[in-house]
Amino acid sequence: MLITKIETERLTLRVIAEGDARDLFDIFSDHEVMKYWNTAPWSSIDEARSFITSSTETMNNNTDVTLGIYLKNTEQLLGKIMLFNYQKESRRAEIGFGVSRKFWGQGIIFEAGNALITYAFNTLHLRRIEAEIDPDNISSGKALERLGFIKEGHLKQRWEINGVVSDSAIYGLLA
Repeated sequence: MLITKIETERLTLRVIAEGDARDLFDIFSDHEVMKYWNTAPWSSIDEARSFITSSTETMNNNTDVTLGIYLKNTEQLLGKIMLFNYQKESRRAEIGFGVSRKFWGQGIIFEAGNALITYAFNTLHLRRIEAEIDPDNISSGKALERLGFIKEGHLKQRWEINGVVSDSAIYGLLA
């Protein structure tokens, strides 16, 4: 699953570097960005560094793809997009993404998502991509639907984070 770079009209998707830890922390310590995630907002830059290290390891092991989303003209880190839970025999993986609140509503996920999905189907030869989101996360649901995903299910009381129980909406996209 190793990939080094994907370019779109406005964006560069590439491996997140150690030097991006501060920007990554700024994005994923934001309570609004993390509101619907199944983990709490990051509380220290060490979590960003640890994420970068583990992402690099899983990419080197060909088990996950985690790419930073950068503005092509400035190289500013906007967020991350991932293919994870890769099941080689079944030719499927899950997609996940998160973007700085400053860039919400600007089509960043649509552009980055289309590029990664094209790579997943054409290069990795995946058959299926899945996404699991909190059903209250209307924006992510709309983003997935714009990318062609179909809502396939609703799992009640799937997660508990900091005492808050939430459901999951399951989306799928077939090659």
